[in-house]
Amino acid sequence: MDELAERTRAVGVPVQVTVTGQRGDLPDEVDQAGYRVIQEALTNVARHAGPATAHIQVAYAPAELTVAVVDDGQASPAEPPTPGVGLRGMRERVSALGGTLRAAAHDDHGFTVRATFPLDGSR
Repeated sequence: MDELAERTRAVGVPVQVTVTGQRGDLPDEVDQAGYRVIQEALTNVARHAGPATAHIQVAYAPAELTVAVVDDGQASPAEPPTPGVGLRGMRERVSALGGTLRAAAHDDHGFTVRATFPLDGSR
C-alpha cells in the first residue's frame, strides 16, 4: 500500500493513508484483491479526478477487511461515471470473494471506492 501511495504521489496526486484496527493474517486472495482495488482506484483518481487529494483507508476488523480510496476531485452525482473495465473488474474481484464494492460520487464533489471483504470464510 505504501508503494501505491508513493507512486501516486510521484504523478502529482497528494495521498494520505489511514489504517485502523489490528492487522492480522489475511487470506492471500483477500490481500491481493484489496491491493488491486486500491491500485485501480488510485489510477482512476490520477486519470479522472482532476486536481485532487486521495485518501486511502484500510480498516481491519475480526470478521472483515474494508479498503477505500476517497478523493476530493471533480466527480459529481449529477454526472455518474460510465463503468469501465476498471470498475467492473474491481466489482467482479470483490464479489468473487463474497464482498461488496461501492463506487460513487459524493454529494458535493469527489468520489469513493469502498470494498468490504468477509474474513470468516463465507462466500
